[in-house]
Amino acid sequence: MSRLLIIGCGGVASVAIHKCCQNSDIFTDICIASRTVSKCDALKAELEGRTKTNITTAQIDAEDVPALVALIQAYKPDAVLNLALPYQDLTIMDACLAAGVHYIDTANYEAENTDDPVWRAVYERRCKEEGFSAYFDYSWQWAYKKKFEKAGLTALLGSGFDPGVTGVFTAYALKHYFDEIHTIDILDCNGGDHGYPFATNFNPEINLREVSAPGSYWEDGKWIEVPAMSIKRQYDFPQVGLKDMYLLHHEEIESLAKNVPGVRRIRFFMTFGQSYLTHMKCLEDVGMLSTTPIEFQGQQIVPIQFLKALLPDPATLGPRTVGKTNIGCIFTGVKDGKKESIYIYNVCDHQACFREVGSQAISYTTGVPAMIGAMLVVDGRWRKPGVFNVEEFDPDPFMNALSRWGLPWVVEENPIMVD
Repeated sequence: MSRLLIIGCGGVASVAIHKCCQNSDIFTDICIASRTVSKCDALKAELEGRTKTNITTAQIDAEDVPALVALIQAYKPDAVLNLALPYQDLTIMDACLAAGVHYIDTANYEAENTDDPVWRAVYERRCKEEGFSAYFDYSWQWAYKKKFEKAGLTALLGSGFDPGVTGVFTAYALKHYFDEIHTIDILDCNGGDHGYPFATNFNPEINLREVSAPGSYWEDGKWIEVPAMSIKRQYDFPQVGLKDMYLLHHEEIESLAKNVPGVRRIRFFMTFGQSYLTHMKCLEDVGMLSTTPIEFQGQQIVPIQFLKALLPDPATLGPRTVGKTNIGCIFTGVKDGKKESIYIYNVCDHQACFREVGSQAISYTTGVPAMIGAMLVVDGRWRKPGVFNVEEFDPDPFMNALSRWGLPWVVEENPIMVD
């Protein structure tokens, strides 16, 4: 029996909330809090009568630490599940420390204003020292480690799919299939079709910043950075087919490089169609992906935030998206002195997700692991003081829960490799 405060009410949060309500033996009470409380109330109305979980709602500005602390103290949750924007990770972590509750999220911190001089100085130093220039990294949240240790609280970072399940797959492979993992290729394939000329499958602001940034990968103890979309491969994905995929920088590369002893190379690839890439390049060329505010008709606007308002809301894509996703990891390494390779992956059907929880598969594959991470923290199986990524815990209970709660996985031995 536990109480969970969920901050956010977008597409991923909706899935996680549905799953918490299915798992009412663990989540007896949840509070859904968002800036737009009407969305929380609508979801509560949809779910009430279909679950034993007691649902309450609240209005909250996730950047207002005193208001967050007051809400946490009033509701008294066992943990806070942060499904708001990555911009708000640090304020929610601050509030959890002040109020004395555990913290779970799905994506690492990003600065909303990348021109802020204080943030910029730290960012430029990191670029020089670490060798990659993505606007997001784990250093800001890892810096909270001693604070959470002193408070006796757990902060679980990146409990989505990628990051999240990909880290659990890695820990599982290391525990059961390898003595040493030498290479990891993370493959994220969305074979779905929503019918729009251009739309993103999760928050447009975060998605477009991520995809348009330079790519990078970890090899032989250092980062190698390459121009955006400059490394392309093809892969024949089980149940999806042959797709073009491109190397991106992704946050779990950073944590896996830190937490997997002796790993020699980690890469992340994501599939894109040519139409998506053409639209994105055009938008980038005309400045619509910029995070720098501009003046328009007497007021300040951020171009990428304005673009977000024009694009379809990812939460509305469920009814019209058909096809499947395939997300997983290809590992090479050694076991008992012999070279081994395996591919652990999940296939998820967009329409099956919509029939179950009213969502497309991108939100589903993130929302389900978010619920599982929260469950393992509140029931004590994944709980120790400090700040941790998912691969630092025993993977078995998470892997068992994936199959139970809608994301079954496959282990394929001797897969086709990515060159």
